[in-house]
Amino acid sequence: MEWASVIGYLAACLTTLSFLPQAIKVIVTRNTQGISGLMYIMFVCGLVMWLIYGVMIEDTAVSMANLMTLLFAMPILIIKFRRG
Repeated sequence: MEWASVIGYLAACLTTLSFLPQAIKVIVTRNTQGISGLMYIMFVCGLVMWLIYGVMIEDTAVSMANLMTLLFAMPILIIKFRRG
């Protein structure tokens, strides 16, 4: 594996996993008061577009990182709009 790929996968892991603590906190506490709903809508839309892009260019790192981040971000967005 080339160094560029290693760096890409490490970057993808770090940025993806950075959302896990927030997702866990929101799921446990159900508190989304300090989270902007508009920001999360825009963020999730961006993740979906990055995921589509990654699939289109057949880039596993881009696809998987955005899929995993989407899985962490969606519960936050859902709870945000269910709780108001």
